[in-house]
Amino acid sequence: MARPDQIDIRGQLLADKELAGLTWLRVGGPAEWLFMPADEDDLAQFLSQLDADIPVFPMGVGSNLIVRDGGIRGVVIRMGRGFNGIEFDGNRVTAGVAALDAHVARKSADVGLDLTFLRTIPGAIGGAVRMNAGCYGAYVADVFIEAQAITRAGGRVTLSAEDLRFQYRQTELPEGWVITKAVFEAPYGEAKALHAHMEAQIAKRDETQPTKDRTAGSTFRNPAGFSSTGKADDSHELKAWKVIEDAGMRGATLGGAQMNPMHSNFLTNTGGATAADLEGLGEEVRKKVYDHSGIQLEWEIKRVGETAPK
Repeated sequence: MARPDQIDIRGQLLADKELAGLTWLRVGGPAEWLFMPADEDDLAQFLSQLDADIPVFPMGVGSNLIVRDGGIRGVVIRMGRGFNGIEFDGNRVTAGVAALDAHVARKSADVGLDLTFLRTIPGAIGGAVRMNAGCYGAYVADVFIEAQAITRAGGRVTLSAEDLRFQYRQTELPEGWVITKAVFEAPYGEAKALHAHMEAQIAKRDETQPTKDRTAGSTFRNPAGFSSTGKADDSHELKAWKVIEDAGMRGATLGGAQMNPMHSNFLTNTGGATAADLEGLGEEVRKKVYDHSGIQLEWEIKRVGETAPK
């Protein structure tokens, strides 16, 4: 088994690569190694030869991520152009993990397929599958057929919905496995109507969310009202923004971090925030909400890596 720099690859391998510029929140320390595979074969070969003791972290476009200030040990795998294809077969859509959610929604609408719920979800398909992303009552689990993945040992597997065990904002995937593409079965629709629907979604989002600010989408999961399959139950749903606001934390700040005044469930880098600022403010919000209402908020943003030495 080999170190990353001892493996023959066709993609790019960078040592001590700063990750802040690769995340939407623009914070975080370096990756010990950043590997950008050329394609699935390149990724499979790399993982098959990589020392089993070296941890692996697959990373998308960094839209739902806080990388801590001390960075990430091991190998961060970032998927690029070799993983952003979109193909259609009847009402089935096959999308590479690096394909942007919004792009998949638009391209699908062009051919009369309704994946419009993806239009306002920040990020790429890999993260959407891993987080069972959804909005407006629709979730990835509703349309998911299967996914292709490379195992930590470099093997190739096909994953069903049962394998991933979709839940609200989460799935189960063995450590170090990397999803490379996913297949969805989309309802048919009329292209013009689908595009009009997405335009309405965008307008609604821009009215209520700080889309121009430096955020990573919703910070915390809605605390109740969802079944184990990720289906919404609007009759019992609590909203994270509401319990945060009720606890007096709308607009709260810590260093350069702020709970956005426009939408209190959006953690924002107002300029110069560290990962410690952002995560620290999030933990303060969780405590205040629990003290006020007894509700234990759960992070939706993924936090990875190590804290910086004091």
